[in-house]
Amino acid sequence: MALPTIGKFTLHNGGGFVCKPQFKYMDDSGNTVITDKGEDITLGFTHEADPKNFGVPNGSIITLIAFVVWGKDNEAKQSFIYDKNSPDIADYTITGTTLDNTLGLIGIRKPAQH
Repeated sequence: MALPTIGKFTLHNGGGFVCKPQFKYMDDSGNTVITDKGEDITLGFTHEADPKNFGVPNGSIITLIAFVVWGKDNEAKQSFIYDKNSPDIADYTITGTTLDNTLGLIGIRKPAQH
């Protein structure tokens, strides 16, 4: 089964900590690359993360990582093909504590039409 394409991600912080989005992908040589971290997401907030802003090449197989400040990072169980032209958004939430947290896919959605 082919991986779905995705254009952007959101990460909602439902945990008692600060987290930051980052991504993991494979480069053309087959090496795993972990991107720089995005901005802080505090309790109760949701931030959108566009992989192109993290240097992820279009067409890469990509996985979201929730970097937990002073805690245990969490890697999503799902991977996608990053397509900068895809309107689809993968919505994630992280809950729990710094050392015992859960990262889950809420769903994939199309952006609201205006």
